[in-house]
Amino acid sequence: MKKLLILFLFLCIPYFAFAQKTTILKGTIKNKEKQPIENVSVKFGNTGTTTDENGNYSIRIPFKKEITIIFRHVSYKTFNKKIKATSRNAIRFSPILSLKTEELKEVVVKDRRKEAQGITKINVNKAKHIVGPNAGVENVLMTLPGVNNNNELSTQYNVRGGNFDENLVYVNGIEVYRPFLIRSGQQEGLSFINSNMVQNINFSAGGFQAKYGDKLSSVLDITYRKPNEITTTVNASLLGASATFEGVFLDNKLSILTGVRYRDNSLFVNSKQIETNFRPRFTDLQSYISYDFSDKFTLSYLSNFSLNNYNYQPISRRTRFGTVANPLELIVFYKGKEENNYFTLFNALSADYKINDNLSFRTTVSSYNTQEEEYYDVLASYNLGEVNANIGSEDFGEVDFAKGIGSQLNHARNDLDALINNVQIRGTYKKERTQWNFGVKYQNEDVRERIREWEIIDSLGFSVRPPNHAGNNQPYEPFEGPIIPFQNIREDNKVQINRISGFVQFNERRFWNDNEVWYNFGIRAQNWTVSSNGNTSKSQLIISPRAQFAIKPNWARDMLFHFSGGWYSQPPSYRELKKFNGKINVNVKAQKSIHLVAGMDYSFDLWERPFKLTTELYFKDLTDVNAYSVDNVRIRYRADNVTTAYAHGLDVRLNGEFVPGNESWVSLGYLKTEENIDNRGDISRPSDQRIKFGILFQDYVPNLPNLKAYLNLVYNTGVPGGAPAYSDVYQFQERLRDYKRADLGVSYVFADANKQYQTGFLSKFKELTAGLELFNMFDIQNAITNTWVRDVYSKTQFGIPNFMTGRVLNFKLSMTF
Repeated sequence: MKKLLILFLFLCIPYFAFAQKTTILKGTIKNKEKQPIENVSVKFGNTGTTTDENGNYSIRIPFKKEITIIFRHVSYKTFNKKIKATSRNAIRFSPILSLKTEELKEVVVKDRRKEAQGITKINVNKAKHIVGPNAGVENVLMTLPGVNNNNELSTQYNVRGGNFDENLVYVNGIEVYRPFLIRSGQQEGLSFINSNMVQNINFSAGGFQAKYGDKLSSVLDITYRKPNEITTTVNASLLGASATFEGVFLDNKLSILTGVRYRDNSLFVNSKQIETNFRPRFTDLQSYISYDFSDKFTLSYLSNFSLNNYNYQPISRRTRFGTVANPLELIVFYKGKEENNYFTLFNALSADYKINDNLSFRTTVSSYNTQEEEYYDVLASYNLGEVNANIGSEDFGEVDFAKGIGSQLNHARNDLDALINNVQIRGTYKKERTQWNFGVKYQNEDVRERIREWEIIDSLGFSVRPPNHAGNNQPYEPFEGPIIPFQNIREDNKVQINRISGFVQFNERRFWNDNEVWYNFGIRAQNWTVSSNGNTSKSQLIISPRAQFAIKPNWARDMLFHFSGGWYSQPPSYRELKKFNGKINVNVKAQKSIHLVAGMDYSFDLWERPFKLTTELYFKDLTDVNAYSVDNVRIRYRADNVTTAYAHGLDVRLNGEFVPGNESWVSLGYLKTEENIDNRGDISRPSDQRIKFGILFQDYVPNLPNLKAYLNLVYNTGVPGGAPAYSDVYQFQERLRDYKRADLGVSYVFADANKQYQTGFLSKFKELTAGLELFNMFDIQNAITNTWVRDVYSKTQFGIPNFMTGRVLNFKLSMTF
């Protein structure tokens, strides 16, 4: 025993002697736009390292000895710094590197891993400055091919034929959720993602890796930044305001990033055709706090508090539609109001531990709670009439004849309380050019919902009976049966879902002859059980294998080809378990999809400026599909898995410097998706958006470069959405009108990283920008849904479009100090 102790001490002496003679130098390397720079060489003498994708580096340097650290990158000017460590505490140094030439900004990409993985990396500044009703990360996504949304008041999006519930969203590796009861984009409020806190934005439209979760469509992977200086940013506009504070404390060990946002959508709603008393208020507070106990152990905390108050009192509505030869007009008078409240609280604690340079672990415990109230009593009395189209008539433009008179009373007292808790452990093992990712996660979902909802429809003084009930031929024949609501749901649901999932994934980068190759393959598994009101499902298990392969040939042309696919599965959430009538089916199976993607990236120079053409061809074969209908942003499922479906399409995107120094892009997407419900034949799915065209364009005045312009233009063909509630979708396949929208923003930069003042009022600001935003500048009427009214005589139902927002002018101010 004594010999072993002596041997142990003998082996430890070199380590402790080395530790006494060295200390840690670490930091984050960024450019002048505060974007982290990856693969920067950090070196002194024969010792060196490189920065990771977040710009972070860590290196041991001699104690009490002056050395010269060299920071070198192919696209940036080399930076030298003399440093002498006088303390054994870790030293933090975060230099700002300057580009060698301005023309290379954001275009020269040496590390192609993201492209090889089919991931689109989005510039953070685009998310901050892009113009749109819901400016932010999701607004940038809407300009990408394959990503669609016909509701400018919503941040939800469909990807390649999927629906809102099929998209994964991560913030710092933690999955985030959205409220359950929200029916319309007006109620939705703020996205979870605060674009002022974001450092990295990665998006995959399909064929994503096994390390991501069990969904069918897409992944949005967001990373919040760790500050390296004390900064405050304030944004204000006619739509609301936000403030973000960031700083480092306690010898740069503690970093704090906090943002508060307030939004009021009254400006948009007042531009619609419905006269209302409307005061929506959306508020949230987010914090990301991190503490470095050592260079190996970091503890971080992410929290979000959100409160949405939606008070809506409609007064009247007047809508004209139809054709030139047969114009119709709908007039509606309302009584009552709607009061909805959505309170959400999210907390997550993560511990990162680096065993050595090759092996690291992250443990995360998170909790999400949402408490939602949906209360409304709204009476609508309508008159549907024919408009006089005779130009020579004295009553030209007036309603001549009433085709339909009736009313509708909607009532709800719905309450929901959901608590989602989970704990997960993820690990990464790296060795040379190979990497293993692995992890396991346990999650418990406890949802309690009380549904009290009914609807009464009156036509010419007679109550309309619900579907699948015996009809009545009033007023010609008397009806003596009971009067029942057209819709009546009364349920008390208590649902518990327990899930355990895990994954393992292998990644490698190598060279085949002179061709660079990346590939990864992995497998996911999830087991879950559902219990509801005394009913418990059998334990269900899904296995999800996935793989990706990419090759960059050693050609004169800069081209990269990538292929990915796998068997993707989506175990049901609470929304997918609930039928149209509010009842829960605990035995709903996971929806499954075989997904294949083939793509190409081609980088080239045009007009002596860099450009890139990206194309992707994809195919999905779906089974055990849980068919659904969409009303605004509310999704209602059949909860029966009796549907099969498919989706295929092509996405093309050209991005580059159409204007020198400013990246813009043009997107084009084609999609076809159909479903077969219970072997009745193929029909279009609710997300069958055949053509998508988008432009994100940036420009500036040549003689006044600080005056900048942003154009966000989207054109989507119409989607199926013309079916009345509870109707047979096979009998109603009408499409909504095409969605066309253009938003324009003009701003002037008074101060930024390239324009600083030493004296005067502007010297107080690191950045100061003011501008105007013109939403829907062509004032195009886009429809999101139809309101259905009945013709008294023919009993025909007319679909009257519910139009979205009109032209709106907004003033915006942004400052950083």
